[in-house]
Amino acid sequence: MGQQRVTIGKIRQKLQRAARGPSSDFDLNPEIMQSWPRFGQLRPAAVLVPLSEGPGGLEVILTKRAPHLKHHPGQIAFPGGKVDPGDRDTTDTALREAAEEIGLARDNVEILGPMPHHETVTHFKITPIVGHVRQAFSPRPQAGEVAEVFAVPLDFLADRANYRIEGRFWAGKKRLYYAIPFGPYYIWGATARILRAMAEQLAG
Repeated sequence: MGQQRVTIGKIRQKLQRAARGPSSDFDLNPEIMQSWPRFGQLRPAAVLVPLSEGPGGLEVILTKRAPHLKHHPGQIAFPGGKVDPGDRDTTDTALREAAEEIGLARDNVEILGPMPHHETVTHFKITPIVGHVRQAFSPRPQAGEVAEVFAVPLDFLADRANYRIEGRFWAGKKRLYYAIPFGPYYIWGATARILRAMAEQLAG
């Protein structure tokens, strides 16, 4: 039998249960983290993990960053960013960034809950907020920031067999990371690690 389709009910149930601890960019190379300069407190950030209804079931909406950006050009990411002083909490940050980056209205998102935070090599503490897009919408990529908005079936992302472990040299050492290619898109780094954490939580 094939893998059982992921539903909003299942996601809500899994998010309410105690999850594993936080993840980090160093999960596959814990020895590197011991020499990682933390430079004080990690900066708080948040991303929205938007789930929309697609023709074959739930889909995860992702963005492709503009190629000219200074940080992470051309990479696949969730809509999100650092917590601003005016934000009430990380959920507020995630919703604000989604409205700015892809034109997703706040009142069109049902918040299902947070996932454990993710620590990045760039000194951010990211809280992923899972949200259900209530009604279909036409994405509006933020000019100069977002090159493309696309969706990937959640059933594909929830299947841990689709994830690879790859690596590249960073600071003179080979750092391993999760990657989950999908068609022309190469999803890796923090985005892939957060998706992997979701897959693990759904399977638990």
